[in-house]
Amino acid sequence: MEINANFDERAVVHSENEPWIASPMKGVDRRMLDRIGDEVARATTIVRYAPGSAFSAHTHTGGEEFLVLDGVFQDEHGDFPVGTYVRNPPTTSHTPSAAEGATILVKLWQFDPDDRTQLTIDTTAETPRAVSAGVSEIPLFEDSRERVRIEVWDASADVTVTGHKGFEALVIEGSFTEGGETFERNSWLRLPPGMALKATAGPEGARLWVKSGHLAEPPIIPAAG
Repeated sequence: MEINANFDERAVVHSENEPWIASPMKGVDRRMLDRIGDEVARATTIVRYAPGSAFSAHTHTGGEEFLVLDGVFQDEHGDFPVGTYVRNPPTTSHTPSAAEGATILVKLWQFDPDDRTQLTIDTTAETPRAVSAGVSEIPLFEDSRERVRIEVWDASADVTVTGHKGFEALVIEGSFTEGGETFERNSWLRLPPGMALKATAGPEGARLWVKSGHLAEPPIIPAAG
């Protein structure tokens, strides 16, 4: 399966307009943003857990990172309420569930194979710091391959990003316009290296999950089976 698999092109998914697709686990549905592979895949996905649903135990051979968008996500390591950002590097394992239901943004098979940095951040408890005119951020993770953060754009702020090695954003709250399109809650944008971002925040501003620098090298694709 390939979805938005050409990383040299701009990719957009307004996920709130997309249907939920059932996963192999009862009560767990998905909206796929990008994907290369079948059930074992390099993937970026919005996943919805119905109350009481669970996924079977598994090991993150290629790593996993997720942001809780709604509800409380859970595993044997604890509860992760809305706004929690988690990185589970290669070799980690867990059994995810959601007693009361949850929705998460999850990225699989996108880690450096040698990365062993595991972290959990409650982004709702962090205060954004100003980084440029109209833009503040909460740093989440940075290494030589990528930088991940929450960005907060002031109302009607013009935001330009150039010279990047890949840019990806998901709207958590608010909205922005880019390329003649309006991006609202759970809309997703990915730009290839070097394609400038020229965006304007909506009248209420915007809060985004953002990753950049991560498309400089060809993607790691898990072996079939």
